[in-house]
Amino acid sequence: MQSQLNELRALAAHAENRRTETGIPRVAMVQGAIPEHELAAIYDPMINLILRGSKSMTVGGHTLYYDPATYFVMSVGLPAAGNVRTSTSGEPYLAVSLTLEPLLLADLLSDLPKATASDISETAFSVAAVTPELLDAWVRMLRLMHNPTDIPALAPAYEREILYRVLKGPMGWMLRDIASPDTALARVNTAIQWIRRHYASTLRVDELAESVAMSTSAFFRRFKAVTSLSPIQYQKQVRLLQARRLLVAAGRNVTSVAHEVGYESAAQFSREYAREFGMPPAKDAARIVAEIKLRDWNLKNYSTDAVLKPHANMPSKVK
Repeated sequence: MQSQLNELRALAAHAENRRTETGIPRVAMVQGAIPEHELAAIYDPMINLILRGSKSMTVGGHTLYYDPATYFVMSVGLPAAGNVRTSTSGEPYLAVSLTLEPLLLADLLSDLPKATASDISETAFSVAAVTPELLDAWVRMLRLMHNPTDIPALAPAYEREILYRVLKGPMGWMLRDIASPDTALARVNTAIQWIRRHYASTLRVDELAESVAMSTSAFFRRFKAVTSLSPIQYQKQVRLLQARRLLVAAGRNVTSVAHEVGYESAAQFSREYAREFGMPPAKDAARIVAEIKLRDWNLKNYSTDAVLKPHANMPSKVK
């Protein structure tokens, strides 16, 4: 598997320290030290393969660790906090991801045997050992970056193979359930999508449970098992992450953002924000904006293959 990993690293070598599109539908890559605020986000359903370094993902109170010997699957959209690390030799973190498309998964189910009871679990995110067959499919997929005219014809076949390999693996039940409309996981996913669309609205758990044809008690238990969060905790995470985005990207004031994301009290919003992110909203936003300006300054003033070092014209403080 080492030769496959080495080729994948070479193919993804031009990735940046933010989501980098490959030109292949649903396939992206990232490299280097990723700012903390970008790793705390609502992650879309995906398969994530680490090529170098390691990463941890924390959802609720549950943290998973993975490295080039493993891959990570998230079958529903979840608010999570990530942390990336360099390799043991100091080389930068490098990873590729495939965003999941439920319709493609559903199309594959007819080619697989039905899951047995021993295959079933409840959580919507987990880590599994990578296989040579899965790596081989990824190699052929990323080679398409050098032959873009082949993407329309070949990328769907390679994507289907990646999904097939994961479906056949230890987390295959998770992808089966998300693509099957009558499963508990699919029903919880429907509720998750409603919360993400209506995060600023008042959440009534009993009404949401009824809308997905589940009893309130069963819905609550399943929701927490799947996400490691209660429905109210999930909504709060979405609200706070959306608020952080508005404060940073739009430069909005704290009170208007608090009301926009569903808080009646700006004071309560500030307390919960500080509890989540470690500092008050305005101070946190100012810190992030300064980090973004410094990163942009570095990208502008240094070539991509240079080692960052003090520069005569570099400001001592970015304002």
